[in-house]
Amino acid sequence: MAFNMRKDKNPMPCQEPNVRNKNFLEVATGYTEEMAIDEAKRCLNCKNKPCVDNCPVHINIPAFISKVAEGDFEGAFQIIYQSSSLPAVCGRVCPQESQCEGRCTRNIKRGNPKIDSEAVGIGRLERFVADYHNSHAALASAKPATNGHKVAIIGSGPAGLSCAGDLVKLGYEITIFEALHLAGGVLVYGIPEFRLPKTIVQKEVDNLIAQGVKVETNVVIGKTITIDELMDDMGFEAVFIGSGAGLPKFMGIPGENYKGVFSANEILTRTNLMKAYKEDSRTPIFHGHKVAVVGGGNVAMDACRVAKRLGAEEVYIIYRRGLEELPARKEEVEHAMEEGIIFKTLTNPTAILGDEQGNVRAITVVDMELGEPDEAGRRRPIVKEGSEHELEMDCVIMSLGTSPNPLIKSTTEGLDTNKHGCIVADENGATSRPGVFAGGDAVTGAATVILAMGAGKTGAASIDAYIKAKAQ
Repeated sequence: MAFNMRKDKNPMPCQEPNVRNKNFLEVATGYTEEMAIDEAKRCLNCKNKPCVDNCPVHINIPAFISKVAEGDFEGAFQIIYQSSSLPAVCGRVCPQESQCEGRCTRNIKRGNPKIDSEAVGIGRLERFVADYHNSHAALASAKPATNGHKVAIIGSGPAGLSCAGDLVKLGYEITIFEALHLAGGVLVYGIPEFRLPKTIVQKEVDNLIAQGVKVETNVVIGKTITIDELMDDMGFEAVFIGSGAGLPKFMGIPGENYKGVFSANEILTRTNLMKAYKEDSRTPIFHGHKVAVVGGGNVAMDACRVAKRLGAEEVYIIYRRGLEELPARKEEVEHAMEEGIIFKTLTNPTAILGDEQGNVRAITVVDMELGEPDEAGRRRPIVKEGSEHELEMDCVIMSLGTSPNPLIKSTTEGLDTNKHGCIVADENGATSRPGVFAGGDAVTGAATVILAMGAGKTGAASIDAYIKAKAQ
């Protein structure tokens, strides 16, 4: 195969910014077959495969890309699916630039004009391959033979779905318990339709169901049923906790109780899961005119872009560090800027001000400057004296991170958690309770989809080893 030595990756086709910021259709429209083949031919098929080492689920990336270059898109999908149960999701929302693409030989070798260039578009190719499969192939029809062992999975987000996908292939009888009325966890309530269409998530869930995975919705573990009851009364030999981190944080500044102050979780859940953006929605949402989103991560980018689509005239990102320090993906920041989001960096709120009716009317902020690095290596934001001023706003959305809901801990005796409320688990996902494993945001706090998937795979392997050891 002749390599394509073009330096830049094929750009991703997208809706125009001033069109997409008024609708909830997917922003990126995906590669064509011709673009995918052309991009795949940029892969150098390295012998040491650094991209694979930096993939949390260890997809054989050069192998699947070689299949794409040959035009064998279904063959490419089958290679990906050996390692990932959610390729259409990962191809859209994983931070490839800091993982597989961050280690691409094209991207890291310097001084050689033949290969000193942009990384191969691995994520874009994964998305293309998964979409091709989903539009051409039927749901999995052959159910793996059962081995007679039952495993319960708490939460149907990326960690739970990944764990279920690996265990069902090994013959386990899997039941996923989901607190909400729809499976998918953060993939359906947290990520907007314009970044991850919910039909994509449902297709992945349907594939697991077709393989024999049972999904029980509207079941709140710790309320509807406890972990002890799952194991003692219902015959589950092991439990995997992948319940995520959905408890929002606030700043603790004056005025957070005014009408018009929301967590990003509420805004995103009501729009993504309940479709509150639709005119006939039974759960309508507040539409601000001047909206401040406090935070700088991917969730903050999602929240500000949702606010824009809900009709806000001005939407601001308020972030206490600079643009270079924004933790959000570069692509998401660029998309937000293109859509008209205003970035007020080196700015931090100190109070929210209200009118006589208890509605938000403004926020008080201070200017910041960056000092010496803190213990985490990030430059510490320092308040500029005398810089306090007001910004007129009628809506404030807090996007400051999340922590796990304490319900499971409070109803499961002997389950250790840390000071942040996260479940304590070792490198194999084992908790302080025998037979109970955990992974994803419930253990780490809010992180990425692909890291949660990696934790789900680790949990599946550990559960398999645990049950086999007990059977001996």
